[in-house]
Amino acid sequence: MPHQEQVIAHGNLCAPGPPNNAGYNSNPGPVIIQTESRDKWSKKMDFLLSVIGFAVDLGNVWRFPYICYQNGGGAFLIPYVLMAIFGGVPLFYMELALGQFHRTGAISIWKHICPIFKGIGFAICIIALYVSFYYNTIIAWALFYFYSSFSSTLPWTSCDNEWNTENCTNYFGKDNVTWTNYSRSPAEEFYTRNVLAVHESSGLGNVGYIRWQLMLCLFLIFTIVYFSLWKGVKTSGKVVWVTATLPYVVLLILMIRGATLPGAWKGVVFYLNPKWEKLQETSVWVDAAAQIFFSLGPGFGVLLALSSYNPFNNNCYRDAIVTSLVNCLTSFVSGFVIFTVLGYMAEQRNVNVEDVAKDKGPSLLFITYPEAIANMVGSTFFAIIFFVMMITLGLDSTFGGLEAIITAVMDEYPDVLSHRRELFVLALVVVCFLGSLSTLTKGGAYVVKLLEEFGVGSSIIAVVFLEATAVSWFYGINRFSNDIKSMLGYTPGLFWKVCWVAISPAFLAYIIISSLLNPQPLTLFDYKFPDWSITVGFVIGASSFIWIPIYMVYKLVWTPGSLKQRPQNGSKASVQATGVEVDLRFNYRGA
Repeated sequence: MPHQEQVIAHGNLCAPGPPNNAGYNSNPGPVIIQTESRDKWSKKMDFLLSVIGFAVDLGNVWRFPYICYQNGGGAFLIPYVLMAIFGGVPLFYMELALGQFHRTGAISIWKHICPIFKGIGFAICIIALYVSFYYNTIIAWALFYFYSSFSSTLPWTSCDNEWNTENCTNYFGKDNVTWTNYSRSPAEEFYTRNVLAVHESSGLGNVGYIRWQLMLCLFLIFTIVYFSLWKGVKTSGKVVWVTATLPYVVLLILMIRGATLPGAWKGVVFYLNPKWEKLQETSVWVDAAAQIFFSLGPGFGVLLALSSYNPFNNNCYRDAIVTSLVNCLTSFVSGFVIFTVLGYMAEQRNVNVEDVAKDKGPSLLFITYPEAIANMVGSTFFAIIFFVMMITLGLDSTFGGLEAIITAVMDEYPDVLSHRRELFVLALVVVCFLGSLSTLTKGGAYVVKLLEEFGVGSSIIAVVFLEATAVSWFYGINRFSNDIKSMLGYTPGLFWKVCWVAISPAFLAYIIISSLLNPQPLTLFDYKFPDWSITVGFVIGASSFIWIPIYMVYKLVWTPGSLKQRPQNGSKASVQATGVEVDLRFNYRGA
């Protein structure tokens, strides 16, 4: 990673903008931000597939279909599309443009935007670490299933295994089977008792010992991750040609197979049947906003990192539109894949679809869908390709999440790390592996749930809110628009400016306030998380966000001059860059 030649303006808390834009040069002078030796994508498609691979993850397969039917079926598409147009896509576009223009990661980019907000970069990296602690464990579960699928009879087909209990009820191919509230399917007991062994843990207070089978699976996952990332975008850009495209092939196969199952139409009707009265409920709009936000993934530093390796004049506007559309359409199509199978299961159980569709979260992927696959013709084949799809969907997102940390830290400390990428990536992977060990215990599923809820949750939304505010109001929407013009040759339209300045921040504030006013009880299976664990969760969430005010205080204390003078201090500093004097009043690029 090359060393950055940065413009230094001592004592500057936020990049000073041109007064009233008078004389502002829309095509800035040749300020050198980074040497040309910075890595670049080998092909444009490497970048697009990497972004799509990050944005399209396991959540697209289970979270969107579940939230859609829960919030009014086809009627939910109205708030979903509106939230995407006015909130999600503008933020997605903003991050791609920021990364491409400044060509640096999530930490050092704030030297060019507004140095006092640099803590946002550190918060993003910590949140990405928390994600890596639990997300890769979910991929390890999928790898365990993948290995178990190499059998003529899938192990979650019958109730004759050593882990089954007297409540195990197999209703496929049998008549007059009574399904009660105590009944458990073979797939559910395989997941909870054989994969997780959660029945041997009493909760977070006693998680038990590490399951070596899952640790081995996680070790294999991180080995793949390391050798995909160790050489930079040159290697990861090639890997995504497989990991980002294979899920679409599998989704197509599964959708065709699902459409041929008896009762499939019941699931589709249940999925899309509009319940217009739901649109009057605030929770529906909150769920739509949260879904589009977490689906597109602004704020995780990934879009900044990936776009920073683009050519300066790459059309990031078109990239934002194309990848956002692909992401949203994937979520919509995944609903058909899931609900055709749920309709089939309802037909087999002789119950309503809503009774089958009560599972949510990972349970939909590890219990409901495998249960249906186990009773199809060619079950082994469909199980193998389904879990291959899950593994590749997860790996793509892991590549992006860790690349965000790698790019951010290496760009912040180029003198130390520029020629030691392989060692740094190895150290990061080891830290992530060690941090994941608690999720591999018999109570690890509870740890996963806690980290998912509090390690990311409101923290990342608050971080993106501050990021959008800092760019639009402190850096300046006019200056940001001129940055885009210098790359694309034209300024963004009024719609984008209004979204960045007002609508998108309001969109994020709406999610934050709604989640704080309507907290949901935290449960998993039949376990209700105790009050002390909720306190621990809030501490985990605060441990990332706290770096923002900490860095602000540090910057205020150590920046010379009075509080009133500091924002203007250094505004007329200049620097010689390739023989051209740059006046910071109009061409500020550094701190």
